[in-house]
Amino acid sequence: MVKRKKTRKIYVGQVPIGGGAPVAVQSMTKTDTRDVPATVRQIRRLQKAGCEIIRLAVVDMEAAEALGRIRKAVTIPLIADIHFDYRLALEALEAGVDGLRINPGNIGERSRVRKVVEAARQRQVPIRIGVNAGSLEKHLLKKYGHPTAEALVDSAAGHIRILEDLHFTNIKVSLKASNVPQTVAAYRLFSKRFRYPLHIGISEAGPVFTGTIKSSVGLGILLSEGIGDTMRVSLTADPVEEVRVAWEILKSLGVREHGPAIISCPTCGRCQIGLRNIATEVEKKLQRLDAPLKVAVMGCVVNGPGEAREADIGIAGGKGVGILFKKGQVVRKVRESELLQTLLSELDEMT
Repeated sequence: MVKRKKTRKIYVGQVPIGGGAPVAVQSMTKTDTRDVPATVRQIRRLQKAGCEIIRLAVVDMEAAEALGRIRKAVTIPLIADIHFDYRLALEALEAGVDGLRINPGNIGERSRVRKVVEAARQRQVPIRIGVNAGSLEKHLLKKYGHPTAEALVDSAAGHIRILEDLHFTNIKVSLKASNVPQTVAAYRLFSKRFRYPLHIGISEAGPVFTGTIKSSVGLGILLSEGIGDTMRVSLTADPVEEVRVAWEILKSLGVREHGPAIISCPTCGRCQIGLRNIATEVEKKLQRLDAPLKVAVMGCVVNGPGEAREADIGIAGGKGVGILFKKGQVVRKVRESELLQTLLSELDEMT
């Protein structure tokens, strides 16, 4: 891991972004924002899963007006995602949101942008410039031919100029595409030119399986190079899955810790216990726990004892039996039929 890129620090609510602050995990509600009870329920589920900032789509004035009721019902910072209509941004700010996601270039004439900027400045609310390959400006498509990394950065620079001309620098930026190399190249290029904090992500990454892989590769590259101050994993799935994947990416790189971690062997011909079922059930158990435990579920005597000893708790399988380890010490030998329940019971005692 290289040292994190030095960026400006801003705040979304009480959550610091950039300037060396921990990489913050975001997600986006997938309910109709106008359905306040459903949206609040989803926000609470996301917060419980470890989400630190939540974005909501504001499609019309009814959705904007609903933000006030949502704001009163939850404690997590909220970002209003708005396109084209500056009045929605003004209403969202009035409702008490902690951030805006807009592209000032598509809000309309300069007087409208100025109204949004002044309202955001008055409330100390940051604006995220969100550039997407799928909605790049026509003049840039004409200039570059298609959404290149340079085109994405050019788009971001144009939006930044609009805000800087209005003396507004409470900004963070994203440059997303569904193409991983293109996204990585855009963030690399931007981070060399600017010091605004970056929200990183792969847009339209896909369903859970393919989306997790694309996001892990793209975000893993960026984070390993010190790029990224806040992140979202975009999946065609329950948004709680987005939060789970985001944390696993951060944990795997040693960027942040959150909740328990499981280590389990892939199994091979040496494995003589039903390890896949045990690992699956242990993973389900760990999803409900908050304690930062390291749990090893190993299938044989080759790597098993070593990994288990390095974990807070773990098992290593043998022929029809398993050895239970805690804090590097052998606790006892357990029959295979009792191994899963023994490990789950020990986890309950530790948490």
